[in-house]
Amino acid sequence: MRQRVGLTVFVLLVAALLVGVPFVWGSDLLGVSSDTAAPAAVAGESPAASEAPTRKAAPAAPTAPALPQALLHPAKVTVDATGFWSWTVLDRRTGAMAGSDNANTAQRTASMIKAWLASDYLRRNPNPSKSNLAELSEMIRNSDNNAASYFWGLDGKSASITRLVQTCGLTDSKAYIDWASTLVSARDAARMGACIGDGRAAGPKWTDWLLNEMRNVAKDQKFGITPALPAADQAGTAVKNGWIARSDGKWHVNCMAIGTDWVLSVLTVYPSSKGQAYGENICSSVTKQLQA
Repeated sequence: MRQRVGLTVFVLLVAALLVGVPFVWGSDLLGVSSDTAAPAAVAGESPAASEAPTRKAAPAAPTAPALPQALLHPAKVTVDATGFWSWTVLDRRTGAMAGSDNANTAQRTASMIKAWLASDYLRRNPNPSKSNLAELSEMIRNSDNNAASYFWGLDGKSASITRLVQTCGLTDSKAYIDWASTLVSARDAARMGACIGDGRAAGPKWTDWLLNEMRNVAKDQKFGITPALPAADQAGTAVKNGWIARSDGKWHVNCMAIGTDWVLSVLTVYPSSKGQAYGENICSSVTKQLQA
């Protein structure tokens, strides 16, 4: 009987050891952790996030410096005048234009178109004779009408105005009767001036020559825009004005000037009884207000 009791106790002890030892070994009771246990994660942070490299924000692209204001620039213009007047100022650096509400209304150019007639001839005839070059100079500096009629014929008459529209990107202009009657709006006159200034009109060989002729027109040709400019800017401004009193009893006085960074055109039509100076003063008034 005692042997059976002893055997039963021995069996129970062995069973306890088989169950208890692994439990103790895998627990924290002995102060030992399993080699395969994963490290504790930091609260609020995933392992992937903790390993990701830190990225710096890309620097902002530099902004282009603003261009300084051109000598003549968009501004409010008010003229107390009888009849029609319109104007457009163009920034030669950007091509931006501003002008009166009626800047798209075409009027007769009179002698203002002579700058284009010279450009058109020189671009298509880069090796002019000395006599023709002298005639071109006379047409620009002294606004000779006979020379204008001569080059109007050599340029193909209305075909020259078709080239003007195409070359300079005009939108409101067209040929009409003769060179003096060519119809051009204020904004197209400014575009024509820009076209002359950047060389599209006369071509690379003759542009500087033509601009020099326009800067040296006779003193009585420099009315309107030029006298209203600061003294330091007058000599470097290229000019071609136009004026005519027609049989309809109206003066047509037009001004076009090309500065370093601007082009200005002013067109006027008013009763001939007021005289040429009336239109000249409108051109000067607009010029002064665009410098404000």
